[in-house]
Amino acid sequence: MKVLVVAATQEELTKVYEHFDLPKKDFIESPNFDILITGVGMTATAFSLGHQLDKKYDLVLNVGIAGSFDKNIPLGDLVNVYQDTFAELGAEDHDNFLTIDELGFGKNTFHATYDIISISKVKGITVNKVHGNADSIEKTRQRFSPQVESMEGAAVLYACEKLNIPCLQVRSISNYVTPRAKENWKIGLAIKNLNKWLIDFLTTDVNR
Repeated sequence: MKVLVVAATQEELTKVYEHFDLPKKDFIESPNFDILITGVGMTATAFSLGHQLDKKYDLVLNVGIAGSFDKNIPLGDLVNVYQDTFAELGAEDHDNFLTIDELGFGKNTFHATYDIISISKVKGITVNKVHGNADSIEKTRQRFSPQVESMEGAAVLYACEKLNIPCLQVRSISNYVTPRAKENWKIGLAIKNLNKWLIDFLTTDVNR
């Protein structure tokens, strides 16, 4: 199985680079898997995938850290984002928000198509700005009932749907979605746990 691992930053895959003795580049090819570092955000992700994604891949695996709306998910835990939504794609109608679906111009929700049963499934949203304001957090909860948020996930699932390539999104929770409080974040723990899982996946699952 040939896998394309997609992440926003090299820092999120530090131990993967070290374990497989990979050069510090944004696109790396190897026999069983390639790595694509896209940059942060859905625009950078879409641009990078437009250059590198093609049907030679049996699986696209999007990985990274994420914030959680659900405080029942411990910081550092991994989640399988089976559904992801472009949360800001649409129009304001006075105090209401109309999704692109409701406007009749497309859809904003996409699904992973590769299953992995060892990690809990959650619903995600993809945003241009991560939430750090109590009012906007509450409005987003009411609108989408998300469990996690990232800045890239839905863009990856969108691209894979367009090319009919199996896709999987695994995120490690670095913080809770609250009014911004960086002193409470656990980015190091999230990256450590993500890399440990990804090294095992690329070593065992990919070679089955």
